[in-house]
Amino acid sequence: MALNGGQATRTKPFPGWPVYGPEEHEALKKVLESGVWGVGGEEKKKIEEKFAAYQQARFGLTTTSGTTALEVSLRAMGIGCGDEVIVPAYTFMATATAILYVNAIPVFADIEPDTYNIDPANAESLVTEKTKGILPVHIGGRPADMDAVKAAAHEDGLFVLEDAAQAWGAEWRGKRVGAIGDMGVFSFQASKNMTSGEGGMIVTNNEDLYAKAWSLHNCGRLPEGEWYEHHLPGSNLRMTEFQAAVLQAQLARLDQQTETRMRNAAYLDRELSKVDGIMPLRRSQHITRHAYHLYIFRMIPESFAGASKDSLAKALQAEGIPASAGYSRPLYKEPYLEYFKRCPLSCPRYGRPMDYSQISLPVTERACYTEGLWLRQYVLLGTRDDMDDVVEAFHKVRDNAEELSAH
Repeated sequence: MALNGGQATRTKPFPGWPVYGPEEHEALKKVLESGVWGVGGEEKKKIEEKFAAYQQARFGLTTTSGTTALEVSLRAMGIGCGDEVIVPAYTFMATATAILYVNAIPVFADIEPDTYNIDPANAESLVTEKTKGILPVHIGGRPADMDAVKAAAHEDGLFVLEDAAQAWGAEWRGKRVGAIGDMGVFSFQASKNMTSGEGGMIVTNNEDLYAKAWSLHNCGRLPEGEWYEHHLPGSNLRMTEFQAAVLQAQLARLDQQTETRMRNAAYLDRELSKVDGIMPLRRSQHITRHAYHLYIFRMIPESFAGASKDSLAKALQAEGIPASAGYSRPLYKEPYLEYFKRCPLSCPRYGRPMDYSQISLPVTERACYTEGLWLRQYVLLGTRDDMDDVVEAFHKVRDNAEELSAH
């Protein structure tokens, strides 16, 4: 293997990211020359309308990031002190910290072993009288089982907030994610399939929730109110005109890129399934469109002579394949939780204290510690020859599993 001094399978790079062209140049130039770079411009309104329509939602609202979009949505729903929100533990930290920053309590659910999305049955078992919402994550751009999530939520009168930060254009049963639940959020951070460097978006079909979110992201103002009239304790979380203009150009090429990713992912599913010890995630007939921000696959360590998933990732990287070991620990094991230990996690006014050291979610822990690896979205923008290089590298590493284990 290249990891031990052999010749790498591949030496040329995969497609670069971000992708941009004359459209972005012209969009930025237009805003620059307009002299309206923030409040009062038209680009923010345009991308909100275009993206909401793209996701089959009535309303769209841009924010500074996907993280702040989550926080604004939770506040708009009235979720706050001592309320509980059920969330998977296999996701980026922002999904949980947004809950904590509104003084609510994240309650971590396990994930399905063959999808890495929230396990709806486990989530339903965690509902208490303090639960106010379920926050499914469409991990890697793969829609969660929204039928089961909504059924569990509606039985108990709970909000559903979709974390679609990695799932632009993804569909469950032909319906675009984000607009299936009560609210949905997206991210446009630099690594995302559609990017403006930073930025976020909220979508919803609920006019009341939209109006509250609009006020909360714009210093508590009302859309038709006075500038110094503040009805809610809002923040300045507005997107700039530059970002909004770039996003319109990015949106215009998203469908073509998504089709390329889906086509290459289907090929990898077929070919990597032939590699002993590699298991692509299950393809569900109800997922009519997958955004593929991440191509997630499972490694069976026993098939690689007991080697770790970190060793496999490093071996593939040495072969010229930019694999990642992904999330390395469940969210309930993260050190940042100490920051919130006094409040809200142990606040005597909120009821039961939350001790995450007592939690064990076996599927999540296998995904983090031994099984789950990723290929990032730009890899899937490559050609069929590029995908063949990926497959060849997997076979090479598998054929030299003893060498990998020794390393």
